[in-house]
Amino acid sequence: MLRVRTYLAPSEIEGIGLFAAEPIPRGSLIWKFNPTFDMKVDLRDVPEDDVYVRETLMRYGYQPSEEPVYILCGDNARFMNHSPTPNADDVGDITIARVDIAAGEEITCNYAKFDHRFAESGFAVGWA
Repeated sequence: MLRVRTYLAPSEIEGIGLFAAEPIPRGSLIWKFNPTFDMKVDLRDVPEDDVYVRETLMRYGYQPSEEPVYILCGDNARFMNHSPTPNADDVGDITIARVDIAAGEEITCNYAKFDHRFAESGFAVGWA
């Protein structure tokens, strides 16, 4: 769950992005997994013919290990875009500001640090 004020807006990186609504100092907690709010879904439990659910998980979720288990953020954190030079850093189940992030600046992360699928393929899976 996000721990800072944010908003969604068009991104120069990809589609919609997550932006800081106020300054976020370096080291601040931006996001933390909350099992009450964020979903952990095993793709093996989703029927093959439930295409929409599978596509949504693969587009907006991330796969933290080789297991086909996805985390789907329960808030707008799922719109955080990838950058090879991110301003946020993912450490386990939390995301922190790597640098001071200005109000109005897009919050970015390196998907390869926490998404097994991205680390293996070098790209995020979009809609089929």
